[in-house]
Parts: sequence; structure tokens; C-alpha cells
Amino acid sequence: MSDVAQNITETSLPEALSERYLSYALSTILSRSLPDVRDGLKPVHRRLLYAMRLLKLQPSSMPKKSARVVGDVIGRFHPHGEMAIYDALVRLAQDFSVRYPLIDGHGNFGNIDGDNAAAMRYTEARLTSFAEALMEGIDEDSIDFKPTYDGDTVEPIVLPAAFPNLLANGATGIAVGMATSIPPHNATELCDALLYLIDHPNAEDEAVIHFISGPDFPTGGVLVESRESIVEAYRSGRGSFRVRSKWDVEALKSGTYQIVVTQIPFQVSKSRLIEKIAQLWMEKKIPLMADIRDESSEDIRIVIEPKSRTVAPEILMESLFRSTDLECRIPLNLNVVDSQSVPRVVSLKTALQEYLGHRLTVFGRRSQFRLANIKKRLGLLEGYIIAYLNLDEVIKIIREEDEPAVVLMQRFALTEDQAEAILNMRLRALRKLEEEALKRERSALLEEQAELQSIMADESKQWSRIRDEVKALKKILNKDTVFGPRRTVASEAPVLADIPVDAMVEREPVTIICSRLGWIRGVKGHQVDASELKYKEGDEGRFIISCMTTDRLIIVSSGGRSFTVLADKISRGRGHGDAIRLLIDLEQDEDILYIGAFKGEGQHMLVIGSDSRGFCIDEKSLIAQTKQGRQIYNSVDGAKLKLCLPIEGDHIAVMGSNRKLLIFPLEEIPVMARGRGVILQKYKEGRLTDLRFLTLAEGLSWASGERTRTESNLLPWLGHRGQVGRMPPMGFPRIDLLGS
Repeated sequence: MSDVAQNITETSLPEALSERYLSYALSTILSRSLPDVRDGLKPVHRRLLYAMRLLKLQPSSMPKKSARVVGDVIGRFHPHGEMAIYDALVRLAQDFSVRYPLIDGHGNFGNIDGDNAAAMRYTEARLTSFAEALMEGIDEDSIDFKPTYDGDTVEPIVLPAAFPNLLANGATGIAVGMATSIPPHNATELCDALLYLIDHPNAEDEAVIHFISGPDFPTGGVLVESRESIVEAYRSGRGSFRVRSKWDVEALKSGTYQIVVTQIPFQVSKSRLIEKIAQLWMEKKIPLMADIRDESSEDIRIVIEPKSRTVAPEILMESLFRSTDLECRIPLNLNVVDSQSVPRVVSLKTALQEYLGHRLTVFGRRSQFRLANIKKRLGLLEGYIIAYLNLDEVIKIIREEDEPAVVLMQRFALTEDQAEAILNMRLRALRKLEEEALKRERSALLEEQAELQSIMADESKQWSRIRDEVKALKKILNKDTVFGPRRTVASEAPVLADIPVDAMVEREPVTIICSRLGWIRGVKGHQVDASELKYKEGDEGRFIISCMTTDRLIIVSSGGRSFTVLADKISRGRGHGDAIRLLIDLEQDEDILYIGAFKGEGQHMLVIGSDSRGFCIDEKSLIAQTKQGRQIYNSVDGAKLKLCLPIEGDHIAVMGSNRKLLIFPLEEIPVMARGRGVILQKYKEGRLTDLRFLTLAEGLSWASGERTRTESNLLPWLGHRGQVGRMPPMGFPRIDLLGS
């Protein structure tokens, strides 16, 4: 117990927690979540590929069970859960998840619908040529190794990476306090950028980015991001890219058509996408669409039918882009572990420079490894040639001496390796032709040695070799018809289509009811009995409008403002509805003067203020684009808007508090977009109290008790706007339409 007590160190809880959390964070960042900028791999992926190489699963060999691969990875390098390793293996084999698959999977490895892969005991795997390129030269001392978790063997710290995997395949991961999101790119474009960067190491970011059109996703799609935004994202290492599905229009008989989606955005599940669109359609949020079905086989084919042939395909697709994953934003966060094992966000140019620096280091180490092998081989060849020149004596020494190696070393000044090599020679090698072959080999090796020494002494020659390697890779990619061509079409940012609001609403009949106290609600259908409508205590009905859910309601307030509300936005639930102030920005002292459905047929309204001045306004001028409304009436000396009526007939009859009636043509009232208006009737002392629209040929009618009286001879009261008028006919009612 005393020994244990001596090993206990007292420390504060915050200090202990911070120390352990920092260790956990560093482990997560460096050993789990962030890719290395040099080979673009996380440790689990690197261990997978290296374990498969040790199993000799080259592209030309027979594949082996995935369970065997996973077992080797767990046992040798990666002591974690088997499903995590198998999931990583599956992803590297999915051609819809990675642009250039590193594993050739045989069996069910999942699909773009989101279905999982089969169990590892049922699937088989082997490396692809891209994975083989990542490990090219790994046995030539091109990289460093480190002990595995149990110290039993070693594993590579980074792969030689003759393929720009980081940007070609991308990576995603969430670490502690940081994350990475790198979309895949076209390797041919990356080769062009690398070649330019080799020739122009001090080039500006824009010059390097010029060769990259943007991400190139394995599922294709259309990149609809402005070039300026793409350049800024690559320059800073942070940004996003907007990607849309690729679609075409197929003409059908009788002028109808259907839309076929052939490519969807990256990492979008096709089945879930279709389910989401179908759900929105059932909720009547995509009224322009009639049906959607999946006709996919090996290729994606999603068929969308419009509700009618008059629906523009662009408008329908724009509505789908705005509400579904047919359009997505793919983030860019170039957060990587650099060559100094420091996590940081880099630009596209920096990522390419780090890759080229790694390739230069790999080339230098491989060259030194080759020079060492050449030197060793030349030493052996020198010994062989000496043996051939003194063949009889060498044979005699071997036959007669007890320790021929020592004697050979003393007699011909040979090294121990040379002497052992001579003793291990086969008798059939003692031919004249073999001697000539040795001399030719020595000559070739001396030439290669001189060339490598010349290259290692000149960095420009080393870069020339790197350039040749990149060109060779580009040539291979250009010949590959599957992985070479670009899949994602780079397009300019589309002009946002103006989708009419009513295009997103199901067209249904509805009756809008507004009470005197300003409570508004909708009732489905037009067959509404006004006598059966119920209101709050002390309230009563004021406006009842029959319209369609796609109609816009025009609301005019006493503050001289007009508002526009889509009829579908009016609550149609049970109860007394909602306060109209929740729909429009109405002042406390404002009242609602008019509510009507927009007809769009050149309808004119008559607007009259409390100062008895008025004007006509086109219904289209009442359309408001904001919740605050549109000011249509200019108030002077505190005058308020008092009346707003739809114009009917061809004449108007006005009467003031002085009991003078004047009838004049409506065309004398000017049509204005906004203003104070003109004088309708002249008063010495008085104001407007009544007005009526009429058709001159039909006369002026008014209610008298239970009867309706009509004055056909209106000549005595006919005049022009702004006149005084004459006393009205006998029995004409006294009302105060505008109020005090």
C-alpha cells in the first residue's frame, strides 16, 4: 500500500479534466476525423488500403472476403469496432460516394437509394488502380513508418500518393471543435493545376483556380454557382457550392410533356428525395405537379408530370428546387492535417502545393533508395567480373581452401558481400555470355547512377520528373472513358425565376369573412349562408368576399394605405379567425375601408377622403409588395381616407351636407396612382355626405320604405365635377355615408 501511495499525484479536477480532454481532442483530430493533406486519407482508410496490399489484393488478383480484410485491419492496425471499419471500406467502394473508388467491391455494397451494404461475410473486395497509385513506391523507403498499437509491426504514417486523392475524392469529418468538408474534384483538372503550379510556383490563387471549374461529383448534377463565389471559396478554403439536379423535358402526344431527372445532387438519397416530393405534393405545397414516379434502373430516371401542359417546365422545376433536395448546397471547409501534423484550413493552392511538396520528398527518397541499391549491385558486379577474369584461380581456391571466402577477400581485395556472392554463383553462370551480360548491366547501372546523381543535385530536374509523373497520370485519365470526363456540368448562376405566388397554392373556392372589429377568417366553398355566420359578442359582419385560394385580397385602410394578402393565407380553421392586424401592418387608429379580391381586369376604384376630395385608382396600383402596404392617399391638414368603392356604371351622383345633388360623368375624375384627389362638389360650408354610381340610361334609384323609386329625367342635376348642384328630387333619403 505504501508503494501505491507514493505513486499518487494530487492535482485539481479542472486541470485533470482539461489535460485529458485535450488528449482526447488531439486524438480525434489527428487520428480519426481530419484527412492528411498529402494523401487525403484518414488513418482508418490508410490502414485499410495498406492491409489489403499486404493481403496481395491487387487489381489483377482475385478478391477476398471483406470480413478477412476487416479482421486483418482490426488485428494488425486499427483496434476499433468492426462496423466502423467495414463502413469505411464500403464507402471507398461506392461509385456514388467517391469520385474515384479506391476499393473494387464485389457483391451488394448499397445503392443511391440509401440501402445498406450486405454483411461483410457476403461481400468481397480488392484494390483499384487508384489505390495502387496511392501506394506506388511504398517499399522503396519513400515514406516513414511507425509502430502499430501493439508494437508487433509497423504501419505507414502517410502513403506516397501518386494520385491527388485529397481533392479528387474529397473528405468529410467532424472532430472536436472543428470539422472538414471537401467535395470531390475532377482529377484531370487537378493535373492541369498541378502542372501550372510546378511551372509557376509563385502564381496567384486566381491563376491556379482558373484550371478548376469547381467540384465534380460522382452523381453529376449541375453546378449553379457564380465564378466569383467559387474563386473566393477556393481562395479562403471556406464556402459552399449550389448544385442542382440535371433534368430534361420529354415531349408527349397532344402537346403534353413530362420532366425526367437524370442526375441528383451529391449525397442525396433518391428514395428519400422522392418521398419528400410526394409528401409535399399530398400537402398541396407543389400544386403545379400532378405525379412523380421512379423509373430508375442502373441509371437515375425520376419522372415528374405537370398538372397541365400550360405549366412552364422552368416554373415547375424552380418550385421544386426551392422546396426539395433537387437543389442542395455542398459546403467547402478545407480543414486538413498539414505536413507538420498541424490541423488548419488551407486554400486550394496551398493544398496543391503541400501535395507537390510531398511528391518531391517521395521522389527524393525513392531516388536515394535506388542509388543505394545501384551502389550495392555495382559492388557485386565488380566482384563477379573479377571472378570471371580469374576464373581458374577462383575455382582452385574454392576447391582447396577450408575458408575460401577469406582467401578470396585477401587475394583479390574483395568485400565480404562480394566474396559471398561469388561463392553463391551457379555453375551455369560460368559462361562467356554471362560475363558480357554482367558488363552490359554494369554499364547501364553506371549510366543510371550518373543520371540520378545529376537529378538529385539539381532541384529543377527533380521538378521535371514530377511534371512527367503528373503528365503520365493525366494521359491515363484522358484515356479512361468512365472516370476521365467531367460529370458535374459547370454553369453560370441561374437568374431566379419569378414564380407567381398563386402558382404554389392549390386553387379552391373560398369565402373570406371579415367582421366590423377586424377579425378575418376563411370558409371553404362559396355556398355560405350569411345568416348562419357567428361572430364574437358585440361584433358583426362587414365584408364577405367569394374568391379562390389563389386570388389576392386587396385591403384598403383609413390611413390611406393598400395591402395585399393571398387568400390562401387566411386562416380556415374553426373559431372566429385571426385579427387582421396579424396579417398586415395596421396602425392602432386605422380602420378597414375595403376588402376585395383582385380581378386583374382593369377594375378601377374610387377613393375619397374626409376633405371630400377624391380620385380613381387602377386596381393594379393597389398591389402592395410588403407587409407595411403601399401609400395611395396623401393626407393634408389631418384628412383621412374615408371611402374606397369599386366603380360601377358611367356616372356618379354626389350630395353634400347642403342638400345639393350633382351628377357628372365618371371620366371627369382623374385616374391617379396616389395623391390627394380633386374636388368632386363645390361647397361654401359643408362636405360630401352621399354618393352613388349609376348608369345614365337607367336613371337614379333609391329605396323609399319598402319600395324602390327611380328618377329617369336626370337632366336638372347633370353637370360637371366641381359644380354646386341642385336640390334632390322629393323623397331622396338623407344619409351621411362618410360620417363626421
